[in-house]
Amino acid sequence: MGNACRGGSTFRTRYLSFDRPSSLPDTAGDEISPGGGGGGPPIPPMRRSGASAADALGSAASVLGHRTPNIRDLYVLGRKLGQGQFGTTYLCTDAATGVEYACKSISKRKLLSKEDVEDVRREIQIMHHLSGHKNVVAIKGAYEDPLYVHIVMELCAGGELFDRIIQRGHYSERKAAGLTRIIVGVVEACHSLGVMHRDLKPENFLLVNKDDDLSLKAIDFGLSVFFKPGQIFTDVVGSPYYVAPEVLCKHYGPEADVWTAGVILYILLSGVPPFWAETQQGIFDAVLKGVIDFDSDPWPVISESAKDLIRKMLCSQPSDRLTAHEVLCHPWICENGVAPDRALDPAVLSRLKQFSAMNKLKKMALRVIAESLSEEEIAGLREMFIAMDTDNSGAITFDELKAGLRRYGSTLKDTEIRDLMEAADVDNSGTIDYGEFIAATVHLNKLEREEHLVAAFQYFDKDGSGYITVDELQQACKEQNMEDVYLDDVIREVDQDNDGRIDYGEFVAMMTKGNMGLGRRTMRSSMNISMRDAPGAH
Repeated sequence: MGNACRGGSTFRTRYLSFDRPSSLPDTAGDEISPGGGGGGPPIPPMRRSGASAADALGSAASVLGHRTPNIRDLYVLGRKLGQGQFGTTYLCTDAATGVEYACKSISKRKLLSKEDVEDVRREIQIMHHLSGHKNVVAIKGAYEDPLYVHIVMELCAGGELFDRIIQRGHYSERKAAGLTRIIVGVVEACHSLGVMHRDLKPENFLLVNKDDDLSLKAIDFGLSVFFKPGQIFTDVVGSPYYVAPEVLCKHYGPEADVWTAGVILYILLSGVPPFWAETQQGIFDAVLKGVIDFDSDPWPVISESAKDLIRKMLCSQPSDRLTAHEVLCHPWICENGVAPDRALDPAVLSRLKQFSAMNKLKKMALRVIAESLSEEEIAGLREMFIAMDTDNSGAITFDELKAGLRRYGSTLKDTEIRDLMEAADVDNSGTIDYGEFIAATVHLNKLEREEHLVAAFQYFDKDGSGYITVDELQQACKEQNMEDVYLDDVIREVDQDNDGRIDYGEFVAMMTKGNMGLGRRTMRSSMNISMRDAPGAH
């Protein structure tokens, strides 16, 4: 079915259409609306008559807040892949390359309030923020015309995970463990980047390849929000079978995502949800009671380890529930080599560590790229910077970095945090300013986009000769306030044909080399070392 449209954004009353197993009542896929109950679909909240995005935004009626190219100049829209209450998803083809994507077109006429408009913006921001994770659908771009907002994203042609559950009834424990590892891995990535998903469910995961059950991609971030550690949310959103009890009690945080993943695991192993009833209110009552059925088939033959994990994920008390990271470390997940038996740092730490292993030219280039990114692409990182910069000085001190990383779940030692601080502090000011933070944490998949590489190369190639020389590097270092850079060593490290300068091909090779597998390495205590000796320079 491809990337089916789920309604376009964080609307509390979206209606989903898909074939459900006969054992599930019709409330299975409905979104929760505030105050919703009973057996039918939730009742949409009252809107004032005639309200529209134009009313919400004024005469400009702009959702994205900036002008974009005409999508039809870049893509050819094809057949419909899915239909939601607020929009339609189409197959689309890049006019220049012929590569196929999915395009979710959201009707602006159906955005009835400023909140609706902000929901669409936030969904796009979060997709950019999570871009690069292998199990999150990649966003290609967002476009706007007078009638629609269009989100172009990676095409997932393998269909819904939910469909596979319907077809098979339940998976083997080994396959369920592999799927759970992927799903909880997405949750951990979200949480480490300050995002709460709030609407995990099998139908929000698509398969890239219909023959590979593990080629999963999370596709829908319409109900997702940015959160700060300790922040409490009160709005009731999600889908009845998957909602956590604390969400129904209107007092919740990211722990609710782990509950939802536990519900998915229960379904993966049994083919039915753990909290079942004929009406939406009945489902809510069962969720609040929290009694898990391990007596019915197939549970008597399911391993105790699997049931232990489910109990710990479906713990009614959020503070006693496993975190996403702890789920990934559970023996059932790790058995048979399904998942690595090692601690995983939050993604932001991995990015910082990877950044610290780059040579200084690469860091300068990444900062140039970071400065050229749109506000949508860095909105999530901006929120993280603001959260860490507790004194609102515009720069992060060591103590603020340490406290911020602790809030995001870091277990790094002070010496390791200081190494990260020094690695990110390009101008050696003793603090990390906004530009340094964005450059250090922006995901490396941005490096591989041709337009960003060209822009970065042109920044260094001041005279447009097609080569970067020592003099041009020296000028760039001054502009970036970088001192003690061994320019000859930089040239020597990157210059493959030994002509004393860097051409575009050598620049691209340098930028894309070593981008994987460096996430665990910390920088040496001093940045004032030659690039010949720097980690990852060879």
